[in-house]
Amino acid sequence: MSILVIAEHDNSALKTETLKTVTAAQQIGSDITLLVAGFNCQSVAESAAKVNGISKVLVCDNTVYQHQLAENVSLLITELAADYEHILATASTTGKNIMPRVAALLDVTQISDIIGVESNNTFTRPIYAGNAIATVQSLDAKKVITVRSTGFDAVNTDGNADIFNIDTVTDAGLSNHIADEFTKSERPDLGAAGVVISGGRGMQNGDNFKLLDGIADKLGAAIGASRAAVDAGFVPNDMQVGQTGKIVAPDLYIAVGISGAIQHLAGMKDSKIIVAINKDPDAPIFQVADYGIVADLFDALPELESKL
Repeated sequence: MSILVIAEHDNSALKTETLKTVTAAQQIGSDITLLVAGFNCQSVAESAAKVNGISKVLVCDNTVYQHQLAENVSLLITELAADYEHILATASTTGKNIMPRVAALLDVTQISDIIGVESNNTFTRPIYAGNAIATVQSLDAKKVITVRSTGFDAVNTDGNADIFNIDTVTDAGLSNHIADEFTKSERPDLGAAGVVISGGRGMQNGDNFKLLDGIADKLGAAIGASRAAVDAGFVPNDMQVGQTGKIVAPDLYIAVGISGAIQHLAGMKDSKIIVAINKDPDAPIFQVADYGIVADLFDALPELESKL
């Protein structure tokens, strides 16, 4: 059962999400190849070679892959696809951009956002904002799959796979990279943080989000927000957690002033421990919370920070 996993990286470091995607691949079969497509990405290849369960690492180092343009990378994957029955990528912005093109080029149906593997052709995935789990089976000769990384644990990195360089260049000539714009923050990345504290509409305005700063600093946490808070203009949309925002599964998730709409729960209910602070005792968030505080957040937050 030959499997190709697309490495998620920034040309300098392999992202943790790839380690979780490899876990999903291991549940399908044992012959796993990791593809590193980028530019000046030898350090990524060396990290990829240490991933447990990998048979080999393919490295395609060329300027056309520097910015992971979907038009170029999808053509590369399609050329390599003849040797593989399964092609997996993380269900990230990059993976969601590339893999539908691969599926279209191979004329197969993509299986998106899997959170479980039942067999080499049967998988589970959330539907209806996570309120139901669908079991889907594919009869396609090649399975193109995106993996929701929060559904799997990361593999260890003490392996020693062989690295092979390939010279394939697939420049579609359809797109150009213009610029990257990053949000600068000293806090952990929201999608990878071990602790996340999020505010909702109950924060009342953007200035009140500063009440979360002290707690976040003491816990080494990332700060998120519900869609209601983003739509109200309290915070920028890159802080949004939920079905249409970032999907997170930290060790600790603290929801402050968040009622718990299903769209938000879809983005955080896989967290190991959930703490909710809300003055409404009937708020849906308490149905998924491990610990709940029924209190006015403007009283609870300063007290929580002082206790920490």
